[in-house]
Amino acid sequence: MLVDSHCHLDFPELAGRLDQVLAEMSAHEVGHALCVCVSLDEFDRVLELAMRDPRLSASVGVHPDHHDMREPDVATLVRLAAHPRVVAIGETGLDYYRAEGDTEWQRERFRVHIRAARQAGKPLIIHTRAAAADTLRLMREEGAGEAGGVMHCFTEDWDTGRAALDLGFYLSFSGIVTFKNAATLREVAARVPDDRLLIETDAPYLAPVPHRGKTNEPAFVRFVAACLAELRQQSIDRIAETTTDNFFRLFKHSQRSSHA
Repeated sequence: MLVDSHCHLDFPELAGRLDQVLAEMSAHEVGHALCVCVSLDEFDRVLELAMRDPRLSASVGVHPDHHDMREPDVATLVRLAAHPRVVAIGETGLDYYRAEGDTEWQRERFRVHIRAARQAGKPLIIHTRAAAADTLRLMREEGAGEAGGVMHCFTEDWDTGRAALDLGFYLSFSGIVTFKNAATLREVAARVPDDRLLIETDAPYLAPVPHRGKTNEPAFVRFVAACLAELRQQSIDRIAETTTDNFFRLFKHSQRSSHA
């Protein structure tokens, strides 16, 4: 069985056909999916999804890409993370790709999430784009390694990956690793230790080849697994077993059913 360690089933591209999405998961042997929250206003919706099916779990967090969101505080994140179906804090991190002007608000928001994760005892889901140096710096300054977590949809170089691994984090690869222009990323994916490897879709975005450009969904995580199997010269069954075991070791509050 496979696990999709990061998806957004509450987004409109998927929420309207959730029964079909869950059926496709089963058909393609995807036994669990983590529904990741990107704003406090959407948390109730994400949690409701996770409570609907034992194969789903949830996170709580505020994405770094948008300034005009209700700001989290440590107490609120810890309180919401106490729900048994919430297994992680995030999606959080830094994203300077489209940022303009002063980005201190992003860094402060990230610090709040790290502090909440440490207090709640639940791992972080970290997003970083065009901000690797600052992301790693804040992780070190705030003791993110104490909480642990994953660098989701990893697209950075090996030096950045090695630094995250040294802090005790996992690296998760999405459909991007299947793209023709991702040669450098594939080299990184081949080097990650077995016990720190995760796979994801980031659905509804970043559909892997051969579905690139279409709406992504958890069932497509098998194409990411197949790509990693080729890169790492392992069977797809080995990739499935490794990444599934890693997921439930990191997100230890997730319910592991007979399907995973």
